Amino acid sequence: MARIVVMGAGLGGMSAAYELRETLGKGHEIVLVGNGDSFGFTPSNPWLAVGWRKRDEISLDVAEHVGRHGIRFDGSGVAQIDAAGDAVVTGKGERIGYDYLLVCTGPKLAFEEVPGTGPHGGYTQSVCTTPHAAQAWEAYQEFVKNPGPVVIGAVQGASCFGPAYEFAMIVDADLRKRKLRDKVPMTFVSSEPYIGHMGLGGVGDSKGLMESEMRQRHIKWVVNSKVTEVRDGEMTVVPHDEKGQPLEPQQLSFAFAMLLPAFKGVEAVAAVEGLCNPRGFVIVDKHQRSPKYPKIFSAGVCVAIPPVEATPIPTGAPKTGFMIESMVTTIVRNIQAELKGETADFEGTWNAVCLADMGDTGAAFVALPQIPPRNVTWTRIGKWVHLAKIGFEKYFLYKMRNGTSEPIYEKYILGLLGIERLKDVKRSN
Repeated sequence: MARIVVMGAGLGGMSAAYELRETLGKGHEIVLVGNGDSFGFTPSNPWLAVGWRKRDEISLDVAEHVGRHGIRFDGSGVAQIDAAGDAVVTGKGERIGYDYLLVCTGPKLAFEEVPGTGPHGGYTQSVCTTPHAAQAWEAYQEFVKNPGPVVIGAVQGASCFGPAYEFAMIVDADLRKRKLRDKVPMTFVSSEPYIGHMGLGGVGDSKGLMESEMRQRHIKWVVNSKVTEVRDGEMTVVPHDEKGQPLEPQQLSFAFAMLLPAFKGVEAVAAVEGLCNPRGFVIVDKHQRSPKYPKIFSAGVCVAIPPVEATPIPTGAPKTGFMIESMVTTIVRNIQAELKGETADFEGTWNAVCLADMGDTGAAFVALPQIPPRNVTWTRIGKWVHLAKIGFEKYFLYKMRNGTSEPIYEKYILGLLGIERLKDVKRSN
């Protein structure tokens, strides 16, 4: 019997634990170690931050649900990885040996890289975690009592721009519903070289479509920029030219602000020599396995993926929910193969699919594969994307509550996108 430890109880980790149990059966031990006892559906956070969802609607108790499937859960987190000794040490001090370790931690949110950012001791809100979004909702309720300028965006080093666009459009839609939009100047700030870049070098006509959407909603933008400091009610933003040279700094006032931070690897993972790149992201091969530590696999935002292209201001490559599922399936099939004495040569398909809700409509970005040249690259805007995002929310929460790896909602969503399957995993040639 093998013991498989899954580190992280978010989108990737919970999916991995369930898929391992479903694929391998009950003849192997699965241990899930997360930080805290609650799972929150991250893609719904922008809705939570404006009161369109309640926290308990997008959250669940991890131990209760995974326990039904014979998965042991520890909510104290991993304090140390002993890669040489094939073990992790939990936050409670327990040493747990493993035959395989899956690192699915998500990122460390590096608010400290831009002074004054972040909901803890800073002046900006975040939708990166469910607790952050709940705190943003508290701030937003105070803001609508006395509305003023809003600044939303992503700082240099961020690697997932979709939630920033989503939140800007959702706030716009919510303020229109409240008959307050005319009192709120809005500015979008981003390290992207242009609107709609998305960390992907653009997807289809994303630049033109997203610029048009911004203009229709009267949202100004400052791109190719760095946020250097945030103070109470004001931030300094430095635009750059195409060669990366700084231009005249701009001082943007705000009554409410949400900035996505730069991402790094979490400390316990980044501390393992040879496991990660300089930013702390796990280096993996095409089988999602660490080249240095064959018993360690990784999936999700914590994986090192090189930028699609060099940009004047650093932008990271996004990892969407659909891509994470492909990574997880690759890992599970490779572990299954090894346990059977077969060659572990399955590869995932790193496809970027982002469903960005805009409150009353939405935008879908599809890049297959993520890194050019691509077989498919397009962007579409329409009400159907808003509905597809709701469908994806229901699909994933159904999965997490019932411990199944692929319910009917996946076919529904992929049908809306006109794509046969995104979780495809293939064997190496």
